[in-house]
Order: sequence, then structure tokens, then C-alpha cells
Amino acid sequence: MRYFIHLAYNGENYHGWQNQPNSVSVQEVIETALSNILGSKTPITGAGRTDAGVHARSMYAHFDLETPLSNETDSLSAETLTERLNAYLPNDIVVFSIKQVPDDMHARFSAKSRTYKYYVTTEKDPFECMYRMRVKPSVDFNKMNEACKYLFEYVDFTSFSKLHTDVKTNNCHITEAHWEQTSPIHWEFTITADRFLRNMVRAIVGTLLDVGSGKLTVEQFAEVIEKKNRCVAGMSVPAKGLVLEKVEY
Repeated sequence: MRYFIHLAYNGENYHGWQNQPNSVSVQEVIETALSNILGSKTPITGAGRTDAGVHARSMYAHFDLETPLSNETDSLSAETLTERLNAYLPNDIVVFSIKQVPDDMHARFSAKSRTYKYYVTTEKDPFECMYRMRVKPSVDFNKMNEACKYLFEYVDFTSFSKLHTDVKTNNCHITEAHWEQTSPIHWEFTITADRFLRNMVRAIVGTLLDVGSGKLTVEQFAEVIEKKNRCVAGMSVPAKGLVLEKVEY
């Protein structure tokens, strides 16, 4: 029987989602909790592999059981397992629900799209500094939104991918990309695609900020994509401002 876990986490204290040999990951912490509660080793598979320090407001993972969870209130039901996991897990990870799904549903490969947001502030903000990158007030968000339109015209985003990854293709189909002002000093970048490459969103944001600061023109942003070379793109912005907001199935 396959089950989907709907969860969220603050990634500050973790070396990303995926298990690492010498660092603590979100996946490892959840697997340990789940295995201890169920009494047997229970691996989980996530919808994506967020990098170290990246957060998730809405994430999914699946696990398999030989026998289904009970529907009885006095046994281990999905609701009871959710409660026990939340009691076991640290405060920076929360499980919203656990639901049985068809056996062929896959947390990663069945996902139709993923939406990330990157948060910035144009002024010093002591209440948001842990979750937003500070940028200069002079950054031109209108120019960055002009450059965003080029993201819809290409599918090969090698220029924004971390080097030496094990993926078979660097093709992604972006369906949403824009900056929006949410307060006098706060802006957020939203991007949706069928899949993302490692470090892709942070590299795109860094290159867009080069456009906003005048280091690149809007047309040169398109040239960066066309060159398919990570070395010509901008810096990767800090992980603290990046959040996986939504996964659609």
C-alpha cells in the first residue's frame, strides 16, 4: 500500500532534503521518525531535492507498507500516524496529512509542476532577515520582469544548472515567472515548471538581479540562456530566501 505524506519544513538546519553521508537531511529525520513509530525501516521518496538551507511550505513524499493503516480509531490510522509523527519530529518539520494513494502514484515522477518563490527585501528588516535576501532599493524590477519573458522561449537551462549533475537532460518547461511587490520593501519572485535543475532557481534569480542592477541588459539575459554555460550566468543567491511553495499532481 502506498501513502503520500504532505509536509512542510524550515530548511535552515538541514543539508537539503536528500539523505547525505555526513550531514543531517530532512529525509533522514522523517525516515527515522517513521521507522521508529512503525517498527521497521521505512524509506521515503520526496517530490524533489531541495538544496541545503532551502525551505518547503508544501512538500510531498511517499512510502510503502505491506499492510494498510487501520481505519479504526484505536489502532494506527493515518490520522494517528500523523499525530505521532508530529510529536516525534522537531519543530522545524510538520506533517499535515497522510493519505493512501494508488500504487502507481509517485511523489516525484507523478508531479505535474512545482512552484518556487524567492523572497527579497529592499531595506534592512530584522524580522525577515533570516528568510529574505537584501537587495539595493535601486534594483529595477520592471526590467527583471521583462527578462522573465525570455524564460518561456527556451527549454534548455544548462546555464542555470549546477555543474556535474547526474541528470539526463537539462530541459525544463517554465510556465510562470514574475516578480511581484508585496509590501513597500518586500518583493517575491514566483516560478513554476514541470521540473527544475539543481541550483536552477537561485541561479536564475542571481542573473535576473544582474539585469535589475544594470550589469546585464534584458537582451543579454536571453544570450546567457542561449550560451548553455553556467559560467556566463550570475551568482547563485543565498538559499535562505528560496521556498518550495507548491507541488501539483
